[in-house]
Amino acid sequence: MEINNRNKKKILNDPVYGFISIQDDLIFDLIEHHYFQRLRRIKQLGLTHLVYPGALHTRFHHAIGTMHLMHQSIEVLRSKGHEITKDEENGALIAILLHDIGHGPYSHTLENSIVAEISHEELSLLFMERLNQGFSGALDTAIAIFKNDYPKHFLHQLVSSQLDMDRLDYLKRDSFFTGVSEGVINTDRIIKMLDIIDDELVVEAKGIYSVEKFIIARRLMYWQVYLHKTVLSAENMLMQVIKRAKYLAMNGEKLFATDPFRLFLENKITKDDFLENPSFLETFAELDDFDVFASIKMWTKANDKVLSILSQNLVNRQLFRNEIQNKPFGIELVSGLKQKVAALYKISPEDADYFVFTDIARNSAYNPFNDRINILFRDGKVQDITEASDQLNIDILSKTVTKYFLCYPKQTTNA
Repeated sequence: MEINNRNKKKILNDPVYGFISIQDDLIFDLIEHHYFQRLRRIKQLGLTHLVYPGALHTRFHHAIGTMHLMHQSIEVLRSKGHEITKDEENGALIAILLHDIGHGPYSHTLENSIVAEISHEELSLLFMERLNQGFSGALDTAIAIFKNDYPKHFLHQLVSSQLDMDRLDYLKRDSFFTGVSEGVINTDRIIKMLDIIDDELVVEAKGIYSVEKFIIARRLMYWQVYLHKTVLSAENMLMQVIKRAKYLAMNGEKLFATDPFRLFLENKITKDDFLENPSFLETFAELDDFDVFASIKMWTKANDKVLSILSQNLVNRQLFRNEIQNKPFGIELVSGLKQKVAALYKISPEDADYFVFTDIARNSAYNPFNDRINILFRDGKVQDITEASDQLNIDILSKTVTKYFLCYPKQTTNA
């Protein structure tokens, strides 16, 4: 891979943090690579902009922001006497920069729709390993940190934990672009309070209130933004569109699609396929939001009535009504709505499943059984935030809340 020898010491002007410096040649080359540039064409929050019009920021914005926070964290930890070599610093910066490079179109929304049995984290690792080949092993440390194989565990925690640079950035950034002030967190304060005890990240007790605010903000952002009932409606409608298109394409129907999108429409591609055929990863690297939405626009005129109606509704923001409650919806209610939809659109009862569907939304802001946010007190004692907090019942906030939702066309109520 030919390395560009232009001046690589660049400054980016980020709307959330201000000026962000790129001070390493390898990081510059990774950002310039077409794998990473694809993230400019993938929205961070899927279809959330249909509810919050400002939410048009991308995975590119987010990745650059996480790298900036990682740099700040490493400087803080060094100032407290912890040795982090230049190679380790670059490894951590690259690991967080590329942590989302495996996301497909519309981020989490279509994670299980376009490819099967492989997560975006696994795809990110495949991309990192492919880049490592091209850059002659320069990503070895980054990959070890990303996989939690590096001896210094705290470096992995900065990339992936319950108080990592990923969560710190997306809460602050998503709050900024949606205008939802409940998600505002003090990243500066949290990062300044970071320390390391026995190779584990801790937060000094002076920062406990900022951590409490972080957990509460995450809880509120999930219900107000990520799991907003209209966002759930839009994103599930998108999944139904892709589900129908894949069903038709895999049964021989010729649908409009860009070349990279067509491969994933007409075939069920799994993790094994990516491992066995390197060309699949290259094709996936060409796929972004534009491939999907351009296709959906064309499908509004599809011969298949189900695909056409679903696509028209999504393109024109004629979103389904979404009811949310604390218990499952009754079978008779769901069946009755499907009968009305079948009569309304003159389609079969089986096809009505695309228009009436139920699912579960879960919100867990903090999980002490997964990994912990530890608070360091002046006497050297370390406690989990659920034990250390005396202001709020963090223990209650750490419990998973499950809600059930039911989506169906609004016209159904008049049918």
